[in-house]
Amino acid sequence: MESERLRIFDGEHREIGTASREEIHKEGYWHETFQYWLLKKEENTVYIYFQIRSSMKKDFPSLLDITAAGHLLKDETAEDGIREVNEELGLDLTIHQVQPLGIIKESIELEGFLDREFRHVYMHQIEEEVNFTLQQEEVSGLVRAPFSLFQSFCFDQINFIEVEGFQINEAGEKEFVKKRADKQSFVPHSKAYWKQVAEAIGAKLSK
Repeated sequence: MESERLRIFDGEHREIGTASREEIHKEGYWHETFQYWLLKKEENTVYIYFQIRSSMKKDFPSLLDITAAGHLLKDETAEDGIREVNEELGLDLTIHQVQPLGIIKESIELEGFLDREFRHVYMHQIEEEVNFTLQQEEVSGLVRAPFSLFQSFCFDQINFIEVEGFQINEAGEKEFVKKRADKQSFVPHSKAYWKQVAEAIGAKLSK
């Protein structure tokens, strides 16, 4: 469909045309995505949230990933990407409620899969309780861990983190989740990406 076309770029982020999602991942075209990291402060601890990708996803089913994320379509700006937060998590936000962390250039290259992205990354820190309504064909649950431990994990100072939260089972019921997550538990973003995210969020939290 025309609405599913994305802008494509060269390696210097210069626009060179448009392509379908299928073409983008088949040919390895650079394209833009929106990424949203949710953090919540409770007493003296800041937690960072990860989505559990749906088992129905074609790519990386059931792995832990960015709180919410998605492709930017050909007529969308980075700010328009905030729709992903509402679609995937059911949170009604505007772009003015989140903090930009910059653009991270990232490539995931696996056999039969080539994903080259310019990622517009944002964070959102809250203290109030929120109710999530998950888009279950995309997201099956949400878990969280202390940000300080996530930071150590990103810099290979520890090999795993304990995460806890909830997951929607096949009957549509919410189940408590608590488990140990290592690198294989996450979508295989590069070490450089994890470090850049941890550094950028840490810098914002320290202000």
